[in-house]
Amino acid sequence: MEPEWLVERRRRGAEAAEQLGLPTTKTPGWEFTDLATLAESDFAPANGGDPEARGRADAVLNPPDEAPRLVQVDGTSFDGDREAGAPQGGAERPAEPLVTTLADAAERYPELVAQRLGSVVGSEDPFVARNDATWRGGAFVYVPAGKRLEQPAQIAAVHDADRASVGFRTLIVLEENAEAEVWEQWLATDPERAGLFNTVTEVFVGPGATLHYVTAQGLGAGSWVFATQRAEVERDATLDWVALGFGSARGKVRMETKLAGQGSTARVTGAYAGNGSQHLDFDTTQEHAAHSTVSDLAFRGVLSDSATAVWRGMIRVDPGAQQTDAFQESRNLLLSTEAHADAIPGLEIEADDVRCTHAAAVAQIDEEQLHYLRSHGLTLVDARRLVIEGFLEALVERLSEGPVRAAVSVALERRLGEILGERHT
Repeated sequence: MEPEWLVERRRRGAEAAEQLGLPTTKTPGWEFTDLATLAESDFAPANGGDPEARGRADAVLNPPDEAPRLVQVDGTSFDGDREAGAPQGGAERPAEPLVTTLADAAERYPELVAQRLGSVVGSEDPFVARNDATWRGGAFVYVPAGKRLEQPAQIAAVHDADRASVGFRTLIVLEENAEAEVWEQWLATDPERAGLFNTVTEVFVGPGATLHYVTAQGLGAGSWVFATQRAEVERDATLDWVALGFGSARGKVRMETKLAGQGSTARVTGAYAGNGSQHLDFDTTQEHAAHSTVSDLAFRGVLSDSATAVWRGMIRVDPGAQQTDAFQESRNLLLSTEAHADAIPGLEIEADDVRCTHAAAVAQIDEEQLHYLRSHGLTLVDARRLVIEGFLEALVERLSEGPVRAAVSVALERRLGEILGERHT
């Protein structure tokens, strides 16, 4: 039985969803992603999940074996994969790090969850409102002040039933001087699976805390994906966020960071790779709301066949956020003449003592590079692959040595093989 405050949140979300129609290409921010062919009635709410589906979903990233697992299939959680702290006798919040479902946390720690849930992502957005009303299971990661999550937490939302609508919700809270690493993946059991996946993530990085957060999207080629992710980073805290987008047919992923406390830092690294007729859409925002904050964002994309992508980035510096240091870039490599990408950086600056820079580029493979490599004995196929690998390796080098970097490198290599039509055994 859900607590009354959560039932009320769902009711308000359902009311808002009824009033908020879907965006059109005339809606600001949606000019490049047309939802005219999205018929929500074509997708039935997920109703139960098959536990065997956990083994049928191919992960984008292979996390460390010892990572605690929280796996859900079509919104149904399976306790055998849940790593959770023991009930703590009605305590207001856990005394030790906790990884569990959001539904479980809402029941056991209602004040904590009610205080945080929906506090940085408002329901005035149509997809957030729909998520408020429909999410099931969800994920909750909590690390108390001064504590460390000893092993990376692995969260996986698996889409299995064909033409199912899945709402997923993640809440991550790190208190003062806490530390954690979280891997979250959205997966499908069939690479051609059709469905509607709508997810919302809220992240709180408390004063002096450090969060390493890795997300990967590997949904079916017939799926729509809508993701709203927002992080608040407090005084002297650090967020290191890595995001991969490989699957789905169409949709939008919004990634926002708010540097809310003096001395806070956010580093965001993203990669996407599309083929066929995929359309990938990323909106990123780096909001500087306090003095002496730093953000560094870099995205790279590779597109083949008739795939398209759009990246729209915004650096926003609020009044009083002096000595901001912000950087953003998006670079795209097109492997065919039919592929297309739009890269749109933006600045909104309301302070005068700042350093904000951006860069964007869209290009075909450099023929001179290919000629040089072929003159040294490489075949055209090998030369093309080497150029693409070099383009992506520049992104991987932003990551520190360790499991995240290794997993990202393997994932990019595997996805590159897919879009180049290579067969893997």
